[in-house]
Amino acid sequence: MSSQIDQKDINNAAWAACDTFRGVVDPAQYKDYILVMLFLKYISDVWQDHYEAYQKQSGDNTRIRRKLERERFILPAIKLIEKDEKTGQETVLDEFPATYYSLYERRTAANIGELINIVLDYIEESNKSKLEGVFRNIDFNSEVNLGKTKDRNRRLKQLLEDFHKPQMDMRPSRVSEDVIGNTYIYLIERFASNSGKKAGEFFTPLKVTELVARLAGPKPGDRICDPACGSGGLLIQAAREVGDRNFALFGQESNGSTWALCRMNMFLHSFDSARVEWCDTLNSPLLIENDRLMKFNCVVANPPFSLDKWGAENAENDQYNRFWRGVPPKSKGDWAFISHMVEIALEKQGRIAVVVPHGVLFRGAAEGRIRQKMIEENLLDAVIGLPGNLFPTTNIPVAILVFDRNREKGGSNEACKDVLFVDASREYMSSKNHNTLLDEHLTKIMETCSARKKVEKHAHVAGFEEIKENDFNLNIPRYVDTFEEEEEIDIDAVQMEIDELEKKLKKVRVKMAEKLKQLKVVSYSNSVVKLKNLNFKKNKYCNINNLFFKQINLPRNLNRIRHIPYFCFKKTCILIKKSAPSLL
Repeated sequence: MSSQIDQKDINNAAWAACDTFRGVVDPAQYKDYILVMLFLKYISDVWQDHYEAYQKQSGDNTRIRRKLERERFILPAIKLIEKDEKTGQETVLDEFPATYYSLYERRTAANIGELINIVLDYIEESNKSKLEGVFRNIDFNSEVNLGKTKDRNRRLKQLLEDFHKPQMDMRPSRVSEDVIGNTYIYLIERFASNSGKKAGEFFTPLKVTELVARLAGPKPGDRICDPACGSGGLLIQAAREVGDRNFALFGQESNGSTWALCRMNMFLHSFDSARVEWCDTLNSPLLIENDRLMKFNCVVANPPFSLDKWGAENAENDQYNRFWRGVPPKSKGDWAFISHMVEIALEKQGRIAVVVPHGVLFRGAAEGRIRQKMIEENLLDAVIGLPGNLFPTTNIPVAILVFDRNREKGGSNEACKDVLFVDASREYMSSKNHNTLLDEHLTKIMETCSARKKVEKHAHVAGFEEIKENDFNLNIPRYVDTFEEEEEIDIDAVQMEIDELEKKLKKVRVKMAEKLKQLKVVSYSNSVVKLKNLNFKKNKYCNINNLFFKQINLPRNLNRIRHIPYFCFKKTCILIKKSAPSLL
C-alpha cells in the first residue's frame, strides 16, 4: 500500500488507541504510554521503510547494516540469554530487532510488558546522545498503573494491535513528518482536555502558543528559549514563525515525564538538535555557557501560575544575580520567572513574551517594586489581556507581557517610551468546555500591536507619566475603557405594557372561573377542591393548565403569572397549590 494517509485519519486512529486505557488509567498517566508507543512506531516505520529501500538497491546485508547505523535512530538487535547458575552455560531464549514489529509478533507473550521495556532500554542505550533518560519514567510492566498480569497483558496486546492498523502506518513514503508531529500535538491537546488541572504541567492551548510566538517575533538566525517548556508546543510554534530552519531551540523543564514528552516532540518535528534540559529553572538552571547563563534572541514561556515554594529562600544569594530588582514572595513565583527570562535575553536585542495571571499586573509589595523597576528601565513594551477560560487548568483570564530589550539605553528602539495596552478579553469563540481563540482574533490583536495606536474600547498607548500616576499598576481597565452604557428604559412604555397585561389577566380569571363551574366543583376547604362525577384512571396525572389554555387559546407562558394557581389532577382531586379560595 503506497497511498498517502491524511491528518484526520491518523489523528482518529491514534486517539482510538486510547480506548484501551480509558476508565482504567488516569489520562494524565496513560498519555505517556500512548505517546511513547507512537514514537516507537514512528521510528520503527522509518527504519523499516529505509531498510526496504536499501534492500532494493543492494542485497548485501553488511552494506545495509552500515547504512542503517547512520540513521537518525539506531534500532539494535536484541539477544535474550538465560544463564545456568550451576554450569554457567548460556542459552539464547530469543533474538529480534528492537522495533515495534518485533513486539507486535510477540504481543501474546506472558511477559509482553517486560519485553516492551527491554526494547525501549536497548533503543535508549544505542541512541544515548539523543534519547538518554527519555524512557526512564515509563514502565509498561507496572502493576500499579496497568493492573495485574492478566489484565495488563490484555491491554498491552490491544495497544499493539491498535497501532498496527493501516492508518497508523507512518513510513515516510506514506506520511510526512509534519503529519506525525501534528498528531503528537493533537494527542497532547486531547489529553489536556481530559486531564483537568494536571494538564497545566504539559500543555498550552495551540492558539495561545501561536499568539505568544508571533508577539515574540523570532527571526532567522535566532536562538530561541522556553525556560518552562512543558511538552515543547511553544518552542515548536516559535520555530514555525521563523520561516526557515535557521534557528536554534533551547528549553528547560522540571517535570521528568513532561521533559521526555518534549524530547520526543522535538524529534517528531525533526528538531533533533534542540537542547532541552531536565532541571529546575529557578533554582538550578542548566542552560549555562562559560559559567554564565546562556543568552537568547527570543524568550517565550507559559510558566506555572503563581507557583508556591519556588525557592525564594535561595534567591537573594542566586549565583547568577537574576533577582537583583527584588525577590518575589515565596508563594508567588510569577515575577521570578519573568526576572529569569529578562536576564537570559540578549542585552539591547532580546525580546520576551510570557503568559501570566492578571495578579502580576497589579499586586503590590515586592512584586510591585520589581514591576516598577522594569518599567523605569523601559523594558515593558505591551500588555495584552486575553479572555478567561482558555486553559484546561483554570478559568481565570490571563495576560501576555511583552518585554523588549531593544528599548533599553543603547538599544535600537531606545526612543520608544510608551506601553501598549490591549483588551482582547472579548475576542474569543465560546465552546462547550472552554473558550477558544480563532485566527481572526489573533489577526486583530497583531494588527493592533503593529499599529500601536489607540482604539476605542480595545487599545490604549500609555506614556511613562500616565503609568507612574497609576502607581505602576498595569491593570488593563485603568487604561482601556470598555464601559458600555446601559440602554435607557422607557418607563411610560413599560407601564403601558403592564396595564395591558393586567387587562388580559382579568379576562383570564373570568374564563377560568367559568371553566371551574363547568367541572362541577361542589366544595372546597384547606385549598383542596373535591370533584363530582369525574372518572380518571388510577394514578393518572395531568396538568389542568393544558386543559384551560387549550380551550381559551392563551399563551402557555401566562401560567408563570403569580395570580394563576398551578393545578394537578390525581385520582378525583385537584390539588391547588396557591390561593384557590380567592379565585373561586
